[in-house]
Amino acid sequence: MKAIVYKSSMKVELEEVEDPRIEAATDAIIRISTSGICGSDLHMYEGRTSVTPGTVLGHENMGIVEKVGSAVTSIQVGDRVVIPFNVACGFCLNCERGFTSACLTVNADAPTGGYGYAGMGPYRGGQAEYLRVPFADFNCLKLPGAQGDSHEDDFLLLSDVFPTAYHATELAKVMPGSTVAVFGAGPVGLLAALSSLIKGASEVYIVDHYKDRLKKAEQIGAIPIDFSKGDPAEQIMELRKKNSLINGSLRPGEEKMAGVMCGIDAVGYQARSFDSPRKENPIQVMQSLVKIINPTGNLGIVGVYTAADPHGVNKKAKEGVFELPFGELFEKGISLGTGQCPVKKYNRFLRDLIISGRVKPSFIVSHRVSLEEAPGPTRNLTSAEMVSPKYC
Repeated sequence: MKAIVYKSSMKVELEEVEDPRIEAATDAIIRISTSGICGSDLHMYEGRTSVTPGTVLGHENMGIVEKVGSAVTSIQVGDRVVIPFNVACGFCLNCERGFTSACLTVNADAPTGGYGYAGMGPYRGGQAEYLRVPFADFNCLKLPGAQGDSHEDDFLLLSDVFPTAYHATELAKVMPGSTVAVFGAGPVGLLAALSSLIKGASEVYIVDHYKDRLKKAEQIGAIPIDFSKGDPAEQIMELRKKNSLINGSLRPGEEKMAGVMCGIDAVGYQARSFDSPRKENPIQVMQSLVKIINPTGNLGIVGVYTAADPHGVNKKAKEGVFELPFGELFEKGISLGTGQCPVKKYNRFLRDLIISGRVKPSFIVSHRVSLEEAPGPTRNLTSAEMVSPKYC
């Protein structure tokens, strides 16, 4: 089959690789209809992880069931399915507790498994024609409709981006009436803003500097904050201070809650400097969130941070060590939640929101390309070509 193969930093190629096969009675083979390019794929592409050359990339996958093992009972050939980026067994201690992002049996080297990603096991990714899915009954989410219909892109986002965004709102404890600040208006950030609105947040601010991303945020009802115009935390507090209805509802002393109750980091360790976006400042988003979150508020972190980054901005960053304003976080009593999303905890319910017409998360999709348009031995994409300053 044809597949996108990691070669080296800034180089991937479309190659012929061995077809996947049924290796266990619980496996299924999926014919891929759509696969996404994740920001985490770019970490590997840019040499920011220890991915092994020859890895088939792609952990955002959906398609049609082509074959099933003899023990698969609930998924049939011809079914349309979307696959969580987590590879999970469904029966270990963590899976039974709902933490499918920390499965204990699928990866000998770490308590996590995933398709086509550094350190997440031996599983090939789905930027390819076919994909082997272990524990198919557990990992496949059945979808209605037919390949290429009006929900193709919506359903694809159930593999990672939409559940991860919703997970961010769970970590940040967003509830009806919450005030929320989301840093990063990429795909996860935009869908975290949407998820916050779904959950009934009263105000959702979203911080970025790309104008088209901020316009998308405004279109879904979020309040865009352009960090190129000044400290985003200060901008949010100033907007709230100018709101006469907010001020008119405060009792004496409550002006100390000038920020928001919930903050979400949808950026991670490659955060850009507010003063100079061409440079990285991996701790700036975290510093700003601790500043803007009110005492007793909540911080949810789904932006990726790694334990090793060969191209970190300094020695500590290369080791995955980042300064956190922990004194202020402690004094404010801010609760912090972080980690990979357990996709299966949310994907069925988010699917049903799509089916009912309540949400259409594919508003973030900006580009579609065929597998044949991927770089080959005679042509390689630049980083700018792989991810433009659009929504994805």
